[in-house]
Amino acid sequence: MTRLFSIIVLFFLYAPVSAVAWQNPEVPAFIHDNYTKKEVYIPMRDGVRLFTAIYEPKNTTSPPPILMERTPYSCSPYGVDKFPELLGPNTILQNEKYIVVYQDVRGRYKSEGHFVEMTPAIDNKKSKNEVDESSDAYDTVDWLIKNTKNNGRVGLWGISYPGFYASASLPDTHPAIKAVSPQAPVTDEFIGDDCNHNGAFFLLDNFDFYSYFDGKKDKKGEDYAPVFTAKRKDAYTFFLDMKTLKAANAPSFYNNKGIIWQQALDHDTYDDFWQSRNIRPHLKNIKPAVLVVGGWFDGEDMFGALRTYEAIEKQSPGNNSRLVMGPWTHGAWSDANWNKFGTLDFGSNLNEYYKAELETKFFDFYLKDKGRFDAAEATVFETGSNQWKQYDEWPPAKSKNTNFYFQPNQKLSTQKPVGTKSFDEYLSDPNKPVPYTQGVYSGRNNEYLVENQRFAAGRPDVILFTSGVLTEDLTLTGRIRANLFASTTGTDADFIVKLIDVLPDDELNPTPDSGNLKIKGYQRMVRAEVFRGKFRNSFEKPQPFIPGKIEKISFDLNEVAHQFKKGHRIMVQIQSTWFPIIDRNPQKFIKIPEARESDFQKANIRIYHDEVNSSNLVLPILNN
Repeated sequence: MTRLFSIIVLFFLYAPVSAVAWQNPEVPAFIHDNYTKKEVYIPMRDGVRLFTAIYEPKNTTSPPPILMERTPYSCSPYGVDKFPELLGPNTILQNEKYIVVYQDVRGRYKSEGHFVEMTPAIDNKKSKNEVDESSDAYDTVDWLIKNTKNNGRVGLWGISYPGFYASASLPDTHPAIKAVSPQAPVTDEFIGDDCNHNGAFFLLDNFDFYSYFDGKKDKKGEDYAPVFTAKRKDAYTFFLDMKTLKAANAPSFYNNKGIIWQQALDHDTYDDFWQSRNIRPHLKNIKPAVLVVGGWFDGEDMFGALRTYEAIEKQSPGNNSRLVMGPWTHGAWSDANWNKFGTLDFGSNLNEYYKAELETKFFDFYLKDKGRFDAAEATVFETGSNQWKQYDEWPPAKSKNTNFYFQPNQKLSTQKPVGTKSFDEYLSDPNKPVPYTQGVYSGRNNEYLVENQRFAAGRPDVILFTSGVLTEDLTLTGRIRANLFASTTGTDADFIVKLIDVLPDDELNPTPDSGNLKIKGYQRMVRAEVFRGKFRNSFEKPQPFIPGKIEKISFDLNEVAHQFKKGHRIMVQIQSTWFPIIDRNPQKFIKIPEARESDFQKANIRIYHDEVNSSNLVLPILNN
């Protein structure tokens, strides 16, 4: 597989359906026969014009509402005689004949202006030259309301980066915007989305993505040339051979031409660059109805969905927001089918339910007064039990935070340990990092978040703690917190915590069986997160470890809705490398993007479990 192919695959992963539909040479008859298309440049308040494709339904008995997606990934196909394979979020809404609008955001593709990564929001604009995505959304909607035959109501949606633009339409929103659905929205790229998780740089995804996204625009504004192309078969070996982040700027790679890539590396603390791009503080006094959507197996923006909903709930009393979380990867709810993932079988096509009962009814009700939308505050799919659950608040109040303590002899229990100076120790070597997945992959193995962790459990640089066999079902619903008491012989360290569902030794293989799957004792990952240790006291002001000194490292893992079945066991794995999903920590207090090959050093890391230093994982047990 070539590097270029990897870049193309990543583009499809992030891009809206409309942006890739032009690959099909056959014009969909329904859209062609039932919609007219026009392309316009809509002026913003500062004079910059944004390229916009408008699809208006034919033969409507009454003015329809507007559904819009604002995207940095192209509103192609370009040309008034070219039509996409799908209009809107799903085919049901397409057949409802909304006015569907796609817009290239400021500075991308055919739109004028200068593109800014995750445009910082400006709450109190003092002049027409102070613009952000909220003002661009407002000005676009204002123009559409005045220049199309509509019913005066507008809805916005978007997945991933377009999800951010949907969120950004909410502050100081145009009064015509009545319904917004941010789906896997990019929200805070230092704390938990895309670029970094808790200060740890997500190397594999960013290295690939920004080569495409940071490329040079062609003269027509219809495509971007990647910054570089490079062949690779094994991502683990490729990045290990690259040695350092500095080497990414070699002539064969970014060659100092990746502007956004370099910004991400230059800002290696939670400084004003990242804080200004965090949309959460601006989600106040939200008036439209909001449907936030996310996936339990989204390796990019699970954080964004959960924290966007949380921010609206905390900062907008009396809001009308709802949360949907399913067993999806990034944006997989938009696929035609989703009945299996990895070794998981959901028993039905979950996307049919989501599209018909949640997404379609949400927009139809708030934009057309059609039918009812009485979805619960939170609709979440509970893995393990394989069922949708509805809650009147999220996380549910019936969940009780319970400490599961690490114990000697690799045990895990709710009893606080006794004794002194009890610990498990491992040697972490950044030159022999723990792979994030088993096997050889040129790009990201999208199933790593549900993968069997036995390949890691046997390594000397991974420690684990396991509960006894459960005598009854145990349901976790809510946020997880890790409290580690640790020391290192180095001055910095990463800590990866993985929560795992261990299947019984007599578990039967699924039917039909591929013949290669060994399900007995399968260690299925439920949730995992990384934390860069130097940020244990502050993301803004990192601090080195004092070698040998015991320190507390506490951090959150994203929420979970999972049932550990009777006969299963709970396992926690701890490690300090997770490669190449995250970059290697030299285990030396240093600005990592500037680290040299000689800076990477081994370190002995201890995780303590005694009466004073009681490392634990806080699990939200649902009381039924």
